[in-house]
Amino acid sequence: MHAPGLARAAAAVLALEGAALVVIALIEAFGLGSGGASNTSTALGLIVLTLIGAAALFAFAIGALRGRSWARSGGIVFQVLGVALALMALTIQPVTWLFVIGAGVPGILGFMLLISSARREAEAERAAMTDEG
Repeated sequence: MHAPGLARAAAAVLALEGAALVVIALIEAFGLGSGGASNTSTALGLIVLTLIGAAALFAFAIGALRGRSWARSGGIVFQVLGVALALMALTIQPVTWLFVIGAGVPGILGFMLLISSARREAEAERAAMTDEG
């Protein structure tokens, strides 16, 4: 089955966020390799957790393309966390606007796309049930 446009757009946002987390994990790994970490085990743990988050985002992207509700739910949780992180970053002085925008805008966009995609799929399913009955 061909995924609706909203589902494809939501999946693209989720996949891009997953790719961004992979890049962050690689930057941290290179920093660890250059001796930039004060605690190696903590740095490794954070790198692994970042990669787990990236894998989850990629899984949610695939699931969103397939219209799976678990993927939309998980994706929405990640988007809410991203927006919360961006809002929290506003309290740190000086404000790092690049981070706030980089985390907040995709979070809001992904949230809106995932909710819209879910509503559109529910309406289509309701219409199909009405046509059958």
